[in-house]
Amino acid sequence: MNKAIGAVCLGAGIVLLIWGYNVSQAVNSQVKNLFTGSPTDKAMYLYIGGGILVAVGLVQFVFKGKKL
Repeated sequence: MNKAIGAVCLGAGIVLLIWGYNVSQAVNSQVKNLFTGSPTDKAMYLYIGGGILVAVGLVQFVFKGKKL
C-alpha cells in the first residue's frame, strides 16, 4: 500500500513540477518576471507543491513498509 501511495505522490509531484514550469514560461509570467524579477505566485505554488509530493513519494519508496 505504501508503494502505491508513493507512486501516486511521485507521479503527481512530477506533473505539478512540469505544470509549474509551463506556467512560468507563459507570456504573462514572463512580463511579470521582467518587471518584478520574480515568477508568478501560481508557478511558485506549483513548484513547492510538486517538490513536496516528489519528496513524499521518494520517502515512501525508500522506507517501504518500515516504521519511522
